[in-house]
Amino acid sequence: MPTGVHLRDVRQQLFAAAERVLLRAGANALTSRAVTTEADVAKGVLHRHFADFDDFLAELVRERIARLGDQAALLRAGAGTRTVPDNVAATLTELFDPVSVALVSLVFFRDELRARLRRPGDGLPILVEARAMLANYLSAERELGRIAADADADSLALSLIGGGHLLFAGHRGTLLDERELTKVVETVLADVLQRRLL
Repeated sequence: MPTGVHLRDVRQQLFAAAERVLLRAGANALTSRAVTTEADVAKGVLHRHFADFDDFLAELVRERIARLGDQAALLRAGAGTRTVPDNVAATLTELFDPVSVALVSLVFFRDELRARLRRPGDGLPILVEARAMLANYLSAERELGRIAADADADSLALSLIGGGHLLFAGHRGTLLDERELTKVVETVLADVLQRRLL
């Protein structure tokens, strides 16, 4: 650590630096040296706070997953407001920000990181939690009668997360046309929205 520099929360400083590296140069450029250089700290600082670089990356992903808990609570509380497609599209846009898309790629391609994050039977971290968040919201909308009573919330959530991830990952570095996202969301939800009226 440079002399005279006080690091109030070195973990947050390192996480923020890692996100900047991810956004600027992609997952392949994310190394412990790139992170410490970006954070403007000595290389040993990262290893004083984390067992190794994969431990650091696992904590970075866990922090992102923890943020989904807040988003899930807000989404569930929003059931019954606006339209279901509007709520879902807004959620997917917030969920698949550039950092989250980059982190999903990082988890997918780093076997050791994926092994540290995965529990038996789980899918890909971040996407698993996102699917649960949407399924919970859609269940709430089903209870309110805004989608069909027999709607399979979990399968709908899987389709929406998969489709949303493909759209946002395919537009890395460019803005996604909202109409493209709206079309996917409305197509996935069309049947359960239409059948609630029958």
